[in-house]
Amino acid sequence: MLKIDLENHKEICVLFVCMGNICRSPTAEAVFKYKAKIAGLEEMFHVDSAGTHNFHIGKSPDKRAVKVADRRGYNMQELRARQIHLSDFKKFQYILAMDNHNLTVLNQHCPSEQCHKIQLLMQYSGEFSGKKEVPDPYFGSYQNFEKVLTIIEESMDGFLKHIQRK
Repeated sequence: MLKIDLENHKEICVLFVCMGNICRSPTAEAVFKYKAKIAGLEEMFHVDSAGTHNFHIGKSPDKRAVKVADRRGYNMQELRARQIHLSDFKKFQYILAMDNHNLTVLNQHCPSEQCHKIQLLMQYSGEFSGKKEVPDPYFGSYQNFEKVLTIIEESMDGFLKHIQRK
């Protein structure tokens, strides 16, 4: 269970980032929101997702991602794709990229004083510690989306433990 001082808290802002913001990052956003809610901590966090590219701005998450998420109790219906903004680097304490490509893009656009906030989500994984990236399921099957969701769920457990230690 996450132990946070509820009287003296500041909102913790977390941003999940992939390329188009329709598969991995909205899945991560939905999973994190759910896990925070179950822990009774949803008011402690501001959670969002974004893409490094402008391919899908304003669009709903991929239907396959939504279907897989729905089966496990995660709601992605209200999420819409957006591209990362320069202001995000200042606003968010944690900017978690899904893969090395997006990590590189984020670091290229981030003001140098904010770069310490950018990390790979997979660094918080225990079970999948040999992997460094959440694979992009976009050109794959439902099984690829299922696998990505499992990886994200497990990584979120590690991320929440990290926040607890801090």
